[in-house]
Amino acid sequence: MQESESPKLYAAREPIFPRRVKGNFRTLKWWIMAVTLGVYYLTPWIRWDRGPAMPDQAVLVDMANRRFFFFSIEIWPHEFYFVAGLLIMAGLGLFLFTSAAGRVWCGYACPQTVWTDLFILVERWVEGDRNARIRLHRQKWDAEKIRKSAVKWTLWLLIGLATGGAWVFYFTDAPTLAMGLASGSAHPVAWTTIAVLTATTFFFGGFAREQICIYACPWPRIQAAMMDEETITIGYRSWRGEPRGKQTTEGNGDCIDCMACVNVCPMGIDIRDGQQLACITCGLCIDACDAMMDKIGKPRGLIGYLALTDEPLERQGLKDKPIWQHILRPRTIVYTVLWSAIGIGLVVALFLRANLDVSVSPVRNPMYVTLSDGSIRNTYDLRLRNKHGEDRWFSFSAFAPADVTLALEGADDFRVLVKANETRDQRLYITAKSGTLAAKTDSLPLRLWITDAEGPTLPAATEIPKAERVYKDTVFHGKAD
Repeated sequence: MQESESPKLYAAREPIFPRRVKGNFRTLKWWIMAVTLGVYYLTPWIRWDRGPAMPDQAVLVDMANRRFFFFSIEIWPHEFYFVAGLLIMAGLGLFLFTSAAGRVWCGYACPQTVWTDLFILVERWVEGDRNARIRLHRQKWDAEKIRKSAVKWTLWLLIGLATGGAWVFYFTDAPTLAMGLASGSAHPVAWTTIAVLTATTFFFGGFAREQICIYACPWPRIQAAMMDEETITIGYRSWRGEPRGKQTTEGNGDCIDCMACVNVCPMGIDIRDGQQLACITCGLCIDACDAMMDKIGKPRGLIGYLALTDEPLERQGLKDKPIWQHILRPRTIVYTVLWSAIGIGLVVALFLRANLDVSVSPVRNPMYVTLSDGSIRNTYDLRLRNKHGEDRWFSFSAFAPADVTLALEGADDFRVLVKANETRDQRLYITAKSGTLAAKTDSLPLRLWITDAEGPTLPAATEIPKAERVYKDTVFHGKAD
C-alpha cells in the first residue's frame, strides 16, 4: 500500500477575478479610495509659511534636523512622546472600530485594500470584467494577451512610481526634490526608496493582493480577540436563505445559489460559510446580494451587517436591537475613554509646552577641577532649544552662595544668542573660591535659572537635586577636607 502524500503547508494561489458591482458599499469604497489617495499624493505639495530659514512644506518629516512639521505644529526629537501617543491612539482606534463593526479598516481604508482596488480598476479597464479576465488568464500567450498584459503592467508600474515618489516627498522639500528627480541630480537614497516602493506596490497590489491580508498581515489573527457576539459584522442569514435553490421549488429559501456574493468578493470567499479569517467586511457581497434580491422580488438583507445576538430575534420575527446598543458596551466604552484620554493629554501637552527648552548635563570626568588659585570649578553642558520663529537671547543666573560665580564659554556676559528653530550646545563653568564652604563641601545643591531675555522666565528652570537624594552626582562638587 502506498503511503498517502502529506498535506501541503502552503496552498498555491488561485487567481481571483472580482466581478464589477454597483451599490452603496461600492460607492462608499470609491469615495474613500479617492479621498485617501488624494490626501496621500497631494499633501506634500501643500505650502505653509514658517518664516525665513524654515521649510515651507505643511507636512514634513525632516530627518536631517530630526524634526516633524505638521502645519503649525513642530515636533522636536526630545518630544517623541507625541509620536508615541499618536501611535497608541491609532492602535486603540483600530481596536475600537474592530470591536464595534468588525474589520472596517481592512475593508475600506487599509492601504493594501485601497491600492488593490485601484489596480483591479485598471485591470478591468484594460482586460474587461470578470468573465473576460478569466478567459484571458486561461488562453495561451498570444499577441492579444501580451498586448493587454503589457498595457496593464505599465499602468501598474506608473501607479507604483507615483506611490514611491509621493512617499519621498514627505521627507524633503517636494518642489526641490521634484526638480532633482527631473534633472537626475537627486540623492541616491531618494532613487532607491522610490525603486523599492514602486516594486512593492506593483507586486502587492497587482499580484499578491489578498495573500498579503491572509499571510502577511497579523490583524486577521488578532481580530478574534477584539470581536464578540455584539460586534456588528457582515453575515449571511442562513435561517432565511436555506435551503438554497430555485424559487420555483417549494420549501427553498431566498438564496438561489447564484454565486453573485462569491464572484464580487476580492478575497474569493463564500460569506455563506460563516465568519472567516479572510473576510475584510468590505460590503461588496451585500451590494451583489441586494441587487439579486431586487431582481427576484425578495426583500433585501439576506447578507448584511448584523450581530450574532440579533439572529434569535430575527428568527422569531422580532425587531433587532438598535445599533447604538451594540456599539455602546463596556469594551467599546473602555477603548473610547482610553483613546480620548490620550488625545486630550496630547493636546494639553501641546499647548502647555514651552517655546524655549533647556537641558543641563554635568560633566563627570573629572567631577571638578582645582585651578591655580585653589578655586574649585565644575563644568556643565547645556543644550538650549529655541522653538520660536525668531532669534532669542538666553540669560543665566544661579541660586547659590555669593562665593560661587558663573562663566559661559565664549561669552563675555551671561547672555547667549540661539537662532530661530535651532538647538545650541553651550558650556557653563561654575567656580567656588578657595576656602569657601562650596569649595570645601563634598556636594552642594545648586539651582540654575535660564531666562528668555525677551520673554518670561522659563517655567522649567533646572534644579539640581540635593545631595541626599538619588542623584548625588548632579550637584556642585567641591574638594572636601
